[in-house]
Amino acid sequence: MSENNVKNIVCEPGRLIKNCRVCDSENLELAIDLGFQPWGNHFLKKEEVGKEPFYPLRVIFCHDCRTPQLDYTVPKETMFAEHTYLSGITKSLSEHFRKVAEEVDKRFFADVKEKSVLDLGSNDGTQLKHFQALGYDVLGIDSATEPARVANEAGVPTVHAFFNLETAKKLEKNFDVINAAGFFFHLEELHSVCEGIKEVLAEKGVFVVQFLYTKKILENMAFDQIYHEHLLYYNLKNVETLLNRHGLSTFDAYLTPAHGGSMVAYVTHKGSRDRSAALEEYVAQEEADKSNELETYVEFAKKLEAMKEENLAYLRKAKADGKRVIGMGAPVKGNTLLNYFGIGRDLLECLVEKNESRRGLYSPGSHLEILIEKELPTPPDVYYVLAWNFKKEILANNQELIAKGVEFYFPVNPN
Repeated sequence: MSENNVKNIVCEPGRLIKNCRVCDSENLELAIDLGFQPWGNHFLKKEEVGKEPFYPLRVIFCHDCRTPQLDYTVPKETMFAEHTYLSGITKSLSEHFRKVAEEVDKRFFADVKEKSVLDLGSNDGTQLKHFQALGYDVLGIDSATEPARVANEAGVPTVHAFFNLETAKKLEKNFDVINAAGFFFHLEELHSVCEGIKEVLAEKGVFVVQFLYTKKILENMAFDQIYHEHLLYYNLKNVETLLNRHGLSTFDAYLTPAHGGSMVAYVTHKGSRDRSAALEEYVAQEEADKSNELETYVEFAKKLEAMKEENLAYLRKAKADGKRVIGMGAPVKGNTLLNYFGIGRDLLECLVEKNESRRGLYSPGSHLEILIEKELPTPPDVYYVLAWNFKKEILANNQELIAKGVEFYFPVNPN
């Protein structure tokens, strides 16, 4: 970290946690330390460059419920009010959401004429559009101004608010399906949100929780999926501990390739459905692979240093060889990687994005300007792909460039 950034370190009183977010235990231990980093989704205007605050980015491990979690909370009002991410931009993610909606409907509600779905952290309404196509009455709740506006303008009713028990009670209705994709690990008001879900989930309803599967993060060395918005890191074992506290329980689950490995879990009121054989097998495999043991996370942290040196050696050689290298994508996780590796304008020319709302902004910490991909005058020699979770789509869309010799380097390679 440069001397200029040291003065921007922020440690607000009361934001360091002393108790486990899931079970309230004090039996916590440091597992992974990624240093002080800016909030990854705080893309900067030119006049903000160099003035962004830095916060601790550390994962601690609860010895009682086995939940990895951040020990520092950047306030939700800071992180989510002006979020610029739009889920509908990526075709493969929309396709994933379509499959989820169709699977839920086919398994549980195909014969129901009047059916409803509530989407938590609904973003621009991409997931709900697929439920609308299946005949559902839909409602989204999202705390970010711009995505909520985009959704409403697209005909997806969306409430601009933080979801918690208080918000749930104001809805004054129950839902057959409650969906949460990329939402459940963001929660500062974790237990209030769980109570809110139980409050509005119909008696025979299904809560569909989609989350980055921590077991796959470990296997993929996808450390960049650790950032301030992701307060918790779930395997099936610890998510069940959380749900049980609120009268809910997982009864089935399946793994998808989304984001390098995401679990889609089906949840309902505790005791109302039997657990599937597939779910039991996933839980048994977590146990066999020690996915819920501190030693696994400590070993993961040790491997990060070698990964860092390998990436820096590659980029330094590319520069020494006179190659132009541009970062592809400006995802929030990319900022964890750039800042932990110490990559900046000395190694990357800029970043390119499809998301128009990030035009002309700069990446926090590394201060790389973001350009719109389609407007780039000439391609670089190398694309350093930060949006690695869309590897298949990126390679398919760029066959012409690959044929011309443009290299696509993936710092994380999901298996």
